[in-house]
Amino acid sequence: MSTDEILAAYAWSAGDCFRCAKSKVPTTRVGVLDVPAGEHVDIRACEECVLVMERERRRWAARRGCVYRPGTLGSP
Repeated sequence: MSTDEILAAYAWSAGDCFRCAKSKVPTTRVGVLDVPAGEHVDIRACEECVLVMERERRRWAARRGCVYRPGTLGSP
């Protein structure tokens, strides 16, 4: 799957990347934190960081003989 196809699998909006700290860049939700006050805070990552995480997921799947399904960061 190409880089463009992987990125197209996500919904993007401006935000701050938790991983590299870039701000006001296209980001996608890759997780959620539930804070004690009862709020749900999105964990967001930029395109570059999403591609790094997807690359690691692909390697992890290959090492374990699992099927790699891109576009599922942050899914339950």
